[in-house]
Amino acid sequence: MTLFKGRKRWSRFLLSLSAVLTASLLFAASFPNILVSQGIPLLAWIAYIPLFWLLYQVSLGASVFWGGLYGYAAYGLFNYWLSVFHPLAGLIVGLIYLVFFAVLFPLLKTALLLFPRRGYLVQWLIWIAYEYLRTQGFLGYPYGITGYSQWTLLPVIQIANIFGVWGVSALVIFPSVYMAAALKGVLSYKALKGTPDDFFRREPAAPIIWFIALAVALGYGFISPVDYTEVPAARIALVQHNTDPWRGDMEDYRQNFRVLKRLSQEALAGEPKPDLVVWSETAFVPRIYWHETYRDDQESYALVKELMDYLKAQEVPFVIGNDDARREVNSNGQWERVDYNAVMLFNRGEIAGLYRKLHLVPFTEHFPYEKQLPWVYNALKNADTHFWKKGKEATVFSINGLKFSSPICFEDTFGYLSREFVKNGAEFIVNLSNDAWSKSLPAQMQHLSMAVFRAVENRCSMVRSTASGQTCGIDPNGKILAMAEPFVETQLTVEIPLVKPDSLYAKYGDFFARICTAAAVIILIVGTGGHIIKKMLKGRKQ
Repeated sequence: MTLFKGRKRWSRFLLSLSAVLTASLLFAASFPNILVSQGIPLLAWIAYIPLFWLLYQVSLGASVFWGGLYGYAAYGLFNYWLSVFHPLAGLIVGLIYLVFFAVLFPLLKTALLLFPRRGYLVQWLIWIAYEYLRTQGFLGYPYGITGYSQWTLLPVIQIANIFGVWGVSALVIFPSVYMAAALKGVLSYKALKGTPDDFFRREPAAPIIWFIALAVALGYGFISPVDYTEVPAARIALVQHNTDPWRGDMEDYRQNFRVLKRLSQEALAGEPKPDLVVWSETAFVPRIYWHETYRDDQESYALVKELMDYLKAQEVPFVIGNDDARREVNSNGQWERVDYNAVMLFNRGEIAGLYRKLHLVPFTEHFPYEKQLPWVYNALKNADTHFWKKGKEATVFSINGLKFSSPICFEDTFGYLSREFVKNGAEFIVNLSNDAWSKSLPAQMQHLSMAVFRAVENRCSMVRSTASGQTCGIDPNGKILAMAEPFVETQLTVEIPLVKPDSLYAKYGDFFARICTAAAVIILIVGTGGHIIKKMLKGRKQ
C-alpha cells in the first residue's frame, strides 16, 4: 500500500510538472522566439489551459510552489536573451517572476475555493489585473503581456485604440480559463465530478458572451483601419549602424561615427530629401554637451567637434541619442557629474530640443534603493552597471511643422508613456532603441511587437531607429510600412502619414485594466468576507 501511494504521488508530481512545462513552452512560443521570429499568436489562446487546469488539482499551499516554478521557467524560456544584457539580469528577472507567480497562483486558487461554480471568471479578472499591475512602479516590465502576442493579427489588435493592450489580453485569456474549468475532471487526481459536456451545458452564457465580444472586436478590427494614402506625409531617414556604441574605445567611437555619417549621407542623397534624420539610442559616443562645454578630454572633444561641424553643414534636422552629462549639486551639496539617457534634436548644429528618459530600466539603468539594499546596489555597481538619472518632462519636439516625441528604447513598451507624449501634443512617435547587446532577433522582435501597439492605441504613426534592428515605420493602423534587415549597416527612409492622434485610449488611458483590477480586488474581498461569515454562523449552530 505504501509503495502504491508513493507511485501515485510521483505520478501526480510528474503530471503537474508536465502541465507547468507545457504551459511555459506554449507561452514562450506565442511570442517571437528562436524558432519562429514573429511567434505563433494562436498558441496564446490556449497557452494557459495547463496552468488553470493544474489549479483545480493542487492544494492552496502547493500552488505557491507550482506558481514559482512556472514563473521562473516561462520567463527563462521567453527572455533567455536577458543574460546577455547583464550578468545579473536573467537571474533577477527569473527570481522576480518566481515571486510574482508564487503570489498569483494562490490568489487564483483562492478564487476557486471561494467561488466553486464560477471561479474561472474571477481567475480571468485576476490575471488581467496581474498583467496590468506588473507594469507599474520600479519593477514595471511589460514583456510577456498576453495581448502583445497578437501583434501580427491586425484585425484582433485594433480594439487597443479603445481598451489598450488589456482588451486584447482579455479576449485571448478567456478560452484558457473556460476550457480548464471544463477539463478539470480530465486526468484529474482529485475526485472532481462532471464531464466537459456537463460543464458546457451548465455554463453556456460566458462563452456566448465571449464569442459575441470576439465577433464585435473582429468586426471593428476590419472596419476601423483608415486608408492614409491621401493624407500629408513625412519622410524620416532611420540610420541603423549595427553597433553597440558603448562597446570599445575612442577608435571604435570614431569608426562608429564614420558609419553613422556615411549612412546619413546615403539617406540625404535620396530624392526627395528626408524631413528628419534619426540616429538610435546613444548612437554617438562621447557625451556631446559635456565635452563641448568642459573640454576635459581632448580626444573626446575633437570627435564631438567633428560631429558638430558635420551637423552645421546639414539642412535637415537630426535626432540623435546621446549621454547628456551635466554638473549638478548632489544631496551633500557637492557638484558632481550626472548622466541622462537623452535624445537631442539638432538644427544646423544647434541643440533645438532635449528629452531625457523618464522610465529607466530597473536594476540596469536605475536602482533607487541604495540605502535600503546596499548589497544589491554594490553588486550592480561591481557588475559595471551604468546608472542614469531620471528625466522630468514628456518633451514634444517641434521643428519645420513636425511635432513628435522620442521615447527611448524600453519606454515604447509602456502604453501610458506614449499616451502622455500624445496628450502633450506629439503627432507621431520617434523611438530610439539599442538592442544590439542582445545579439538576438527574438529580443528585437519582442520589442517591436509592443511598439506596434503604441501606434494603434494612439492612432498615430511611429518610426523606430535602432542600433541593429528592428528599424521600421509603422502606420496608425499598426501596419509595418517598411523594415530594414536586422544586423546590417543600413539606412531606411520611410514615409509615414501625418494625422492628429485621436482615440479613446489616448483620452482615457488604461481605464479597462483599472476596472478589471478593482473588480478582482472587490470580488476577492467580498468572497473572503462571505466565507468567514459563513464559517462563523456554522460554528454558532454547532
